[in-house]
Amino acid sequence: MSLPLEGISILTVSQFGAGPYSTMVLAELGAEVIKIEDPSVGGDVSRSVPPYTIEHDSLYFQSFNRNKKSLTLNLKSPEGKTIFHNLVKTSDAVFNNLRGDQVHKLGLDYNSLKEVNPKVVCCSLVGFGTSGARASEPGYDYLMQAYAGYMSMTGDPFGPPAACGVSVIDHAAGFAAALGLVAALYSAARTGQGRDIEVSLLDTAFSMLTYLAIWNLNKGFAPVRRSGSAHQTLVPVQTFKTSDGYLVIFCAKEKFWQNLCEALGISEMANDEMFCNFGQRNKNRDLTVSKLQTIFAARSTQEWLESLRGKVPCAPVRNLEEALSDPWLLERKMIIETEHPVFNKVKQVASPIRVSETSFKHRRAPQLGEDTEGILKARLGLTDSEIGVLKRKGVV
Repeated sequence: MSLPLEGISILTVSQFGAGPYSTMVLAELGAEVIKIEDPSVGGDVSRSVPPYTIEHDSLYFQSFNRNKKSLTLNLKSPEGKTIFHNLVKTSDAVFNNLRGDQVHKLGLDYNSLKEVNPKVVCCSLVGFGTSGARASEPGYDYLMQAYAGYMSMTGDPFGPPAACGVSVIDHAAGFAAALGLVAALYSAARTGQGRDIEVSLLDTAFSMLTYLAIWNLNKGFAPVRRSGSAHQTLVPVQTFKTSDGYLVIFCAKEKFWQNLCEALGISEMANDEMFCNFGQRNKNRDLTVSKLQTIFAARSTQEWLESLRGKVPCAPVRNLEEALSDPWLLERKMIIETEHPVFNKVKQVASPIRVSETSFKHRRAPQLGEDTEGILKARLGLTDSEIGVLKRKGVV
C-alpha cells in the first residue's frame, strides 16, 4: 500500500530547523520534497552548523532533511524565477520558512503564483507573520520562548529564566505547518483552488500556553518558577531527589495520591484534611513536598521505580545517552539508519507518525544540488548544454 502523500510534489525554500522539520515530516508521509537552495551562499545555513561538519553538510543538516531532493536555484535571478515558475506548474505546494517580509518579495505566496498554478497551496512558516511592523524581524525558537513567557516559568526559582533544552516551538510550528498544508491540499483537491497557509512561530508559542493563558486572561493568574520544576497548581507533580538521582512523580488524579501515600507507608497523610485533595495540597504545598522529599531521598531511583510503577505515574530523570539507550526505541523502531558517503551509517530518530501497511526506506539528506540536473531534465526537459549555461551564470 502506498504512503498517504505519494504523488504530492512540494517545492520548499526553507532552512535551519522549523521549516526543514516540517517538510521532513511530509516527505516521510510520501511527498516528493524538492529543497531549493541558493548556490551563491552554499545552500541551507544548517549545512555548516557545528560540531559535526564537512563541506556543505553536517549531522545537524542530516537530522532535518532526510528523504528530500536538493535543487540549487537562485530565485533572485530572472532565469531562476522562470525555472521556479515552470516547476510550480507541476507542483502541488510551495513551502517556505523565510523572514515574513521576504515571502511576497520572492513571490512565494498564492497571489504571486495563482496565475502560474491556480491549484497550488502556498505555506509560510514565519517568525512574526508575513505582514505588519514585525514581519521583517528574524524569528528563532529561543526568541519565542522569551517573548511568550516560557522562560519566565522555566528553571530554578533562584536562578535566571531558562529555555527548554530542545527547540520545542520550532518543532511544534513545524507540525502545525504540515497539518495546515495537508488540510489546504485536501481543499484544493476538492475545489481546484489553492490558497495561502501561514503559521507564525510566535503564534504557535502563544497558542500552546492554553490553560495558563486562560487562567491569566480571565483570573489574573501569575505563574512562578518552582523548585523541582513543579506544576503550577497540582501537588505533587515535580522532580524529587533520590539517593542517586532524580525521579518525577505525577499525581494528576486523586487516586494516584492515594496510591502514592500507600506505597510510601504514609496512608494517614492521604486522608489528612491538610492533604486530602488538590486544593488542600496546593495550599499546603511546602509541607506536602518537604515530607515527600525526606522519604524519596532515602532510596535509589530504581528502587522507587520498582515500587511505584503501575501505581503512580513516575519516571527517572535521564541524561541524553541514557534516554537514547531505552529498549523502547528499538521495540518501536524509533532508531533508523541512513547511509552517508562520509559519515557512513548515520543513526537518527524516526518520525512519530506511523502509517499502517506500508514500508519505507529512509534516504540520507541530499548533498548540495545533488538532484539539480535530474529535476531540470525530468521536470522541465532541459538539456545538458542548457544546464551548463545556467551553471556558468550562477543560476543553478
